[in-house]
Amino acid sequence: MPTTLDLASVAVLAIAWPLYEHFLDWPAFQRRVRRDPSPARLLEYRSSILIQWIFAAAVIAIWVRAGRSWTTLRLSAPTGWRLWMGIVLVVGFAALQGWQLTAIAHSPATKAHLRKRFGEMELAALLPRTGMELGWMFALSLTAGFVEELLFRGYVVAAMAPWWTWWGAAAFSVAAFGVLHAYQGRAGIVRTAAVGAALTLLVAATRSLIPAMVLHALADIASGTAGWLALSDQPAAHPASG
Repeated sequence: MPTTLDLASVAVLAIAWPLYEHFLDWPAFQRRVRRDPSPARLLEYRSSILIQWIFAAAVIAIWVRAGRSWTTLRLSAPTGWRLWMGIVLVVGFAALQGWQLTAIAHSPATKAHLRKRFGEMELAALLPRTGMELGWMFALSLTAGFVEELLFRGYVVAAMAPWWTWWGAAAFSVAAFGVLHAYQGRAGIVRTAAVGAALTLLVAATRSLIPAMVLHALADIASGTAGWLALSDQPAAHPASG
Protein backbone atom coordinates (compact mmCIF):
# COMPACT_ATOMS: atom_id res chain seq x y z
CA MET A 1 0.00 0.00 0.00
CA PRO A 2 1.14 3.60 -0.53
CA THR A 3 3.07 4.98 2.43
CA THR A 4 2.80 8.50 3.77
CA LEU A 5 6.04 9.26 1.94
CA ASP A 6 4.50 7.96 -1.29
CA LEU A 7 1.44 10.16 -0.87
CA ALA A 8 3.59 13.21 -0.15
CA SER A 9 5.78 12.48 -3.19
CA VAL A 10 2.79 12.01 -5.48
CA ALA A 11 1.34 15.30 -4.19
CA VAL A 12 4.62 17.06 -5.02
CA LEU A 13 4.66 15.60 -8.54
CA ALA A 14 0.96 16.09 -9.30
CA ILE A 15 0.29 19.39 -7.52
CA ALA A 16 3.34 21.28 -6.28
CA TRP A 17 5.50 20.81 -9.39
CA PRO A 18 2.78 21.92 -11.87
CA LEU A 19 2.04 24.98 -9.71
CA TYR A 20 5.73 25.87 -9.63
CA GLU A 21 6.07 25.48 -13.41
CA HIS A 22 2.95 27.48 -14.19
CA PHE A 23 3.13 30.32 -11.69
CA LEU A 24 6.85 30.72 -10.97
CA ASP A 25 9.21 29.14 -13.47
CA TRP A 26 7.44 29.96 -16.74
CA PRO A 27 6.75 33.66 -15.92
CA ALA A 28 10.35 34.05 -14.73
CA PHE A 29 11.64 32.49 -17.96
CA GLN A 30 9.47 34.83 -20.04
CA ARG A 31 10.94 37.84 -18.25
CA ARG A 32 14.50 36.60 -18.67
CA VAL A 33 14.09 35.67 -22.33
CA ARG A 34 12.86 39.18 -23.17
CA ARG A 35 16.02 40.63 -21.65
CA ASP A 36 18.62 38.19 -23.00
CA PRO A 37 17.26 35.16 -24.90
CA SER A 38 20.19 32.75 -25.17
CA PRO A 39 21.32 32.85 -21.51
CA ALA A 40 17.66 32.55 -20.49
CA ARG A 41 17.22 29.39 -22.55
CA LEU A 42 20.44 27.85 -21.26
CA LEU A 43 19.45 28.56 -17.67
CA GLU A 44 16.02 27.04 -18.27
CA TYR A 45 17.49 23.88 -19.82
CA ARG A 46 20.03 23.44 -17.02
CA SER A 47 17.63 24.16 -14.16
CA SER A 48 15.03 21.79 -15.62
CA ILE A 49 17.64 19.03 -15.89
CA LEU A 50 18.69 19.57 -12.28
CA ILE A 51 15.12 19.58 -10.93
CA GLN A 52 14.18 16.43 -12.81
CA TRP A 53 17.22 14.47 -11.65
CA ILE A 54 16.59 15.53 -8.06
CA PHE A 55 13.06 14.13 -8.34
CA ALA A 56 14.39 10.94 -9.95
CA ALA A 57 16.95 10.43 -7.19
CA ALA A 58 14.25 11.02 -4.56
CA VAL A 59 11.78 8.46 -5.90
CA ILE A 60 14.51 5.88 -6.46
CA ALA A 61 15.64 6.37 -2.85
CA ILE A 62 12.04 5.93 -1.69
CA TRP A 63 11.74 2.77 -3.77
CA VAL A 64 14.99 1.28 -2.45
CA ARG A 65 14.15 2.22 1.15
CA ALA A 66 10.83 0.39 0.85
CA GLY A 67 12.56 -2.70 -0.56
CA ARG A 68 10.31 -2.83 -3.61
CA SER A 69 10.98 -4.70 -6.83
CA TRP A 70 12.34 -2.91 -9.91
CA THR A 71 9.97 -5.07 -11.95
CA THR A 72 7.01 -3.44 -10.19
CA LEU A 73 8.44 -0.07 -11.21
CA ARG A 74 8.76 -1.52 -14.75
CA LEU A 75 12.41 -0.59 -15.09
CA SER A 76 13.24 -4.05 -16.39
CA ALA A 77 13.67 -4.60 -20.14
CA PRO A 78 10.83 -6.17 -22.13
CA THR A 79 11.23 -9.74 -23.29
CA GLY A 80 9.97 -11.94 -26.12
CA TRP A 81 7.49 -10.40 -28.54
CA ARG A 82 7.18 -7.35 -26.29
CA LEU A 83 10.87 -6.63 -26.83
CA TRP A 84 10.48 -6.91 -30.60
CA MET A 85 7.43 -4.67 -30.56
CA GLY A 86 9.40 -2.04 -28.64
CA ILE A 87 12.32 -2.30 -31.05
CA VAL A 88 10.09 -1.95 -34.12
CA LEU A 89 8.32 1.08 -32.66
CA VAL A 90 11.54 2.81 -31.62
CA VAL A 91 13.35 2.14 -34.91
CA GLY A 92 10.32 3.12 -36.98
CA PHE A 93 9.80 6.33 -35.01
CA ALA A 94 13.50 7.22 -35.22
CA ALA A 95 13.48 6.64 -38.99
CA LEU A 96 10.37 8.80 -39.42
CA GLN A 97 11.84 11.63 -37.36
CA GLY A 98 15.13 11.40 -39.24
CA TRP A 99 13.34 11.61 -42.58
CA GLN A 100 11.32 14.63 -41.45
CA LEU A 101 14.38 16.46 -40.09
CA THR A 102 16.31 15.76 -43.30
CA ALA A 103 13.41 17.20 -45.29
CA ILE A 104 13.43 20.34 -43.13
CA ALA A 105 17.20 20.74 -43.44
CA HIS A 106 17.04 20.66 -47.26
CA SER A 107 13.93 22.78 -47.78
CA PRO A 108 14.10 26.58 -47.34
CA ALA A 109 10.35 26.72 -47.90
CA THR A 110 9.72 24.30 -45.05
CA LYS A 111 12.04 26.29 -42.78
CA ALA A 112 10.17 29.47 -43.64
CA HIS A 113 6.85 27.78 -42.91
CA LEU A 114 8.11 26.57 -39.54
CA ARG A 115 9.49 30.01 -38.66
CA LYS A 116 6.08 31.52 -39.37
CA ARG A 117 4.38 28.83 -37.32
CA PHE A 118 6.83 29.25 -34.44
CA GLY A 119 6.32 32.99 -34.59
CA GLU A 120 2.72 32.42 -33.51
CA MET A 121 3.73 30.23 -30.56
CA GLU A 122 4.81 31.62 -27.20
CA LEU A 123 6.58 28.31 -26.50
CA ALA A 124 8.94 28.93 -29.43
CA ALA A 125 11.07 30.95 -26.99
CA LEU A 126 12.21 27.61 -25.57
CA LEU A 127 13.53 26.30 -28.89
CA PRO A 128 17.32 26.32 -29.41
CA ARG A 129 19.00 28.76 -31.80
CA THR A 130 22.69 28.00 -31.32
CA GLY A 131 24.83 24.88 -31.25
CA MET A 132 25.33 25.19 -27.49
CA GLU A 133 21.62 25.57 -26.92
CA LEU A 134 20.95 22.53 -29.11
CA GLY A 135 23.43 20.47 -27.09
CA TRP A 136 21.74 21.39 -23.83
CA MET A 137 18.34 20.73 -25.41
CA PHE A 138 19.56 17.22 -26.24
CA ALA A 139 20.61 16.76 -22.61
CA LEU A 140 17.22 17.99 -21.44
CA SER A 141 15.44 15.68 -23.91
CA LEU A 142 17.35 12.64 -22.64
CA THR A 143 16.62 13.69 -19.06
CA ALA A 144 12.91 14.16 -19.73
CA GLY A 145 12.71 10.85 -21.55
CA PHE A 146 14.13 8.95 -18.60
CA VAL A 147 12.89 10.99 -15.64
CA GLU A 148 9.34 11.90 -16.68
CA GLU A 149 8.63 8.31 -17.66
CA LEU A 150 10.16 7.06 -14.40
CA LEU A 151 8.08 9.50 -12.37
CA PHE A 152 4.71 9.39 -14.12
CA ARG A 153 4.47 6.07 -15.96
CA GLY A 154 6.61 4.34 -13.32
CA TYR A 155 6.55 5.65 -9.78
CA VAL A 156 3.14 7.33 -9.61
CA VAL A 157 1.41 4.35 -11.20
CA ALA A 158 3.23 1.71 -9.15
CA ALA A 159 2.81 3.60 -5.87
CA MET A 160 -0.92 4.26 -6.29
CA ALA A 161 -1.95 1.02 -8.03
CA PRO A 162 -2.68 -0.80 -4.74
CA TRP A 163 -5.39 1.78 -4.04
CA TRP A 164 -6.72 2.54 -7.52
CA THR A 165 -5.68 -0.54 -9.59
CA TRP A 166 -2.99 -0.20 -12.25
CA TRP A 167 -5.32 1.35 -14.83
CA GLY A 168 -6.83 3.79 -12.33
CA ALA A 169 -3.38 4.92 -11.24
CA ALA A 170 -2.32 5.15 -14.88
CA ALA A 171 -5.30 7.41 -15.68
CA PHE A 172 -4.35 9.65 -12.76
CA SER A 173 -0.74 9.81 -13.94
CA VAL A 174 -1.86 10.83 -17.45
CA ALA A 175 -3.90 13.68 -15.99
CA ALA A 176 -1.03 14.75 -13.72
CA PHE A 177 1.39 14.65 -16.66
CA GLY A 178 -0.92 16.90 -18.67
CA VAL A 179 -1.36 19.36 -15.81
CA LEU A 180 2.42 19.57 -15.39
CA HIS A 181 2.45 21.26 -18.80
CA ALA A 182 -0.31 23.76 -17.93
CA TYR A 183 2.12 26.61 -18.66
CA GLN A 184 1.63 25.63 -22.33
CA GLY A 185 -2.06 26.54 -22.12
CA ARG A 186 -5.16 24.38 -22.46
CA ALA A 187 -4.07 22.97 -25.81
CA GLY A 188 -0.73 22.02 -24.28
CA ILE A 189 -2.42 20.14 -21.44
CA VAL A 190 -4.60 18.18 -23.86
CA ARG A 191 -1.73 17.47 -26.27
CA THR A 192 0.62 16.36 -23.50
CA ALA A 193 -2.03 14.22 -21.83
CA ALA A 194 -2.69 12.52 -25.18
CA VAL A 195 1.02 11.77 -25.56
CA GLY A 196 1.08 10.52 -21.98
CA ALA A 197 -1.88 8.22 -22.68
CA ALA A 198 -0.12 6.76 -25.74
CA LEU A 199 3.06 6.17 -23.75
CA THR A 200 1.01 4.58 -20.96
CA LEU A 201 -0.48 2.12 -23.44
CA LEU A 202 3.03 1.34 -24.65
CA VAL A 203 4.17 0.65 -21.08
CA ALA A 204 1.15 -1.59 -20.56
CA ALA A 205 1.87 -3.48 -23.79
CA THR A 206 5.61 -3.96 -23.26
CA ARG A 207 5.46 -4.14 -19.44
CA SER A 208 8.52 -1.91 -19.42
CA LEU A 209 9.31 1.80 -19.18
CA ILE A 210 12.34 1.50 -21.45
CA PRO A 211 10.64 1.76 -24.89
CA ALA A 212 8.55 4.70 -23.64
CA MET A 213 11.67 6.41 -22.30
CA VAL A 214 13.44 6.08 -25.64
CA LEU A 215 10.43 7.29 -27.66
CA HIS A 216 9.89 10.23 -25.30
CA ALA A 217 13.52 11.30 -25.62
CA LEU A 218 13.50 10.90 -29.41
CA ALA A 219 10.33 12.99 -29.73
CA ASP A 220 11.82 15.81 -27.65
CA ILE A 221 15.12 15.67 -29.56
CA ALA A 222 13.27 15.82 -32.88
CA SER A 223 11.19 18.81 -31.76
CA GLY A 224 14.24 20.70 -30.55
CA THR A 225 16.21 19.89 -33.69
CA ALA A 226 13.34 21.02 -35.93
CA GLY A 227 13.29 24.32 -34.06
CA TRP A 228 17.04 24.71 -34.38
CA LEU A 229 16.98 23.96 -38.12
CA ALA A 230 14.28 26.56 -38.68
CA LEU A 231 15.53 29.27 -36.34
CA SER A 232 19.33 28.98 -36.18
CA ASP A 233 19.91 30.95 -39.39
CA GLN A 234 17.86 33.90 -38.13
CA PRO A 235 19.51 37.02 -36.66
CA ALA A 236 19.77 36.85 -32.89
CA ALA A 237 17.20 38.95 -31.07
CA HIS A 238 18.65 41.96 -29.28
CA PRO A 239 18.04 42.17 -25.55
CA ALA A 240 15.20 44.45 -24.62
CA SER A 241 16.34 47.80 -23.33
CA GLY A 242 15.37 49.15 -19.97
